[in-house]
Amino acid sequence: MDHGALSLLPPILALVMVIITRRVLLSLGVGIIVGALMVNQNEDMFVNEALSQVLAIVTGIFYVPGEGINTWEFYILLFLVILGIIAAFITMTGGSRAFGEWALSRVKTRVGAQFVSVFLGIIIFIDDYFNSLTVGNVSRPLTDRHRISRAKLAYLVDSTAASMCVIVPLSSWGAYIITLIGNDVLLENGVTEYGALQAFLMIAPMNFYALFAIAMVFAVAYYKLDFGPMRAHELRAIQTGEVYDKEKGPVPGESEDAQPVVSGRVGDLVWPIVTLIAATVFFMIVTGIQGTEGQTTLLATFENTDVAASLVYGGLVSLAVTFVTAIMRKVPAKQFGLGLWAGVKSMLPAIYILIFAWTIIEIIGELGTGAYLAEIVNNNMNLAFLPVVLFVIAGFMAFTTGTSWGTFGIMLPIAGEIAVQTDPTLLLPVLAAVLAGAIFGDHCSPISDTTILSSTGAGSHHTDHVNTQLPYALLVGVVTVAGFLVIGLTGSYMLALLASIVAFALIITILKLTVKPIEA
Repeated sequence: MDHGALSLLPPILALVMVIITRRVLLSLGVGIIVGALMVNQNEDMFVNEALSQVLAIVTGIFYVPGEGINTWEFYILLFLVILGIIAAFITMTGGSRAFGEWALSRVKTRVGAQFVSVFLGIIIFIDDYFNSLTVGNVSRPLTDRHRISRAKLAYLVDSTAASMCVIVPLSSWGAYIITLIGNDVLLENGVTEYGALQAFLMIAPMNFYALFAIAMVFAVAYYKLDFGPMRAHELRAIQTGEVYDKEKGPVPGESEDAQPVVSGRVGDLVWPIVTLIAATVFFMIVTGIQGTEGQTTLLATFENTDVAASLVYGGLVSLAVTFVTAIMRKVPAKQFGLGLWAGVKSMLPAIYILIFAWTIIEIIGELGTGAYLAEIVNNNMNLAFLPVVLFVIAGFMAFTTGTSWGTFGIMLPIAGEIAVQTDPTLLLPVLAAVLAGAIFGDHCSPISDTTILSSTGAGSHHTDHVNTQLPYALLVGVVTVAGFLVIGLTGSYMLALLASIVAFALIITILKLTVKPIEA
C-alpha cells in the first residue's frame, strides 16, 4: 500500500516526542506501534498482525530463521557489551584515573583537550562505529579532568567520525559509496568519463557539510563558542565538575559500580585500547581479503570487510589483554564478577535504544518513507537548484529514517539518473549533495545509530547529545546550502567553495561577537 505523505507520520511522531518528553524509548516505542499499525491496517486482526511484525523484527535483530544468527546487528550489540566490560576493568585497575592524571600534566588547557579528541577522530577514520566508541572512551578521562561536558565530547566525536569516513576512500563508508557510484550510477547510466574511485575522489572536496562540520568543531573548541543547550552543560561542568546531568541517571558506557580497586598505571588504559585498534584493523583486513575472492586490491579489501565481526574479534583480543592486566595488578577475584556485570549493565541503555531504533527503521522501510521522498525529488526539479534541493531532501530522509547508508542507497542512483538525463556537468555536484545531506540528517537524527553510539562512547545521555549538537549541525547546514546553491547556479566549484567559506566565516564572526566564552 502506498502511504504517501502519511509514511512520514511514525518517524516525525517519534522525533517530536523525543524532543518534548526526552524519553527516547517511549518515543521510539510509540513510533514503532503507530508505524506497524499503518503497515498492517488492511489485514484481518491488524493489531495482532502489527504486534507480530514488531516481534519478528526484534527477533530478526538476533536470529534469522533458516540463516542463523543475524551477524551484523547481533555483533554490534555484542561488541558494545565487550567494550563496556573493557571500560569497567580499565576503571577498576585504575587505568582511567592514571591516564587522566598523565594527560592532565601534558595537555594543560580545555582547548587542547578538545583538540586531542578531534585529532583522534580524524586519525581513526576507518569506520564510524569504531571511531565513535573508541575515541569517546579514550578521550573521556582527559576531558573529564578538564571539566569538559560529556555532551560536548559527544559532539566532538560525532562530528568528526562520519564526516571523515564519508570523504576517505579507505574506510568502510568510502568502499560502500564507491561501490554504489560504480554499479548504480556510472554503469547504469553509461558514464565512462571516469571510474568509481576517481569520481569519489572528485566528489570528496565538494562535500561541503563534511568539510565544514570538521572546521566547525575546531572553531567551537578554539573560540569557546558554547551556545544553546550546550552552554548549560558546559557551565555545569566548569562550575561544579559534573560532566553530565546526574539527575537523569547513569549514562551509557559508564557504571558507577566500577570503581578503582588498585593503583593503576597509564598502560592499563593504553594497551587495551591500542590492542583494540590494532586487532580490529587486522581482522578488517583479514575479513576483507576473504570476501574479495582473489581480487586483493586495497579498495576491494575495504569494500568487502566485515566490520561488525572485526569489532567483536578485536574486542575479544582487547578483553583478554584487559583481564591479563587486571590479574597482574592483583585485582581481587571477587571483583571480576562485579566488573563483568558492571560492564554489561553500563551498556544496556545504549543497547535498548539501538534495538528500538533498528526496529523503527525497519517499519519506516515497510512504509516506503524513503521512496516517497525520492518521488518528491523526481517530480519537483529545477536544474539550477538541483544540488541544494537534493541536499535538503537527503538530509530530511536521513533525519526521518535514521540511516545515512539507506539514504545513499536510495538517493545516489536517483540523483545520478536525473543529472545524466538533464545536465551531465552536474553529476558530481549532485552526488556530493546527496552524501552531504545524508551526513547532515544523520547528525540531527535521534534515531541514527551513529548518533546513539557517539553518545555511548562519550558517556553522554542520548537526548543531551542530540539537543546540543543540533544547533551546530544546522549552522553547518546553512554553510552547505550556500555552497550547493552557488555550484548549481554557476557550475563552478571554486566559487561554491568560496561562498561556503564566506558563509562559515560570517557565522563564526557573529558567534564570536554574541557568545561570551565560559571561563574556567
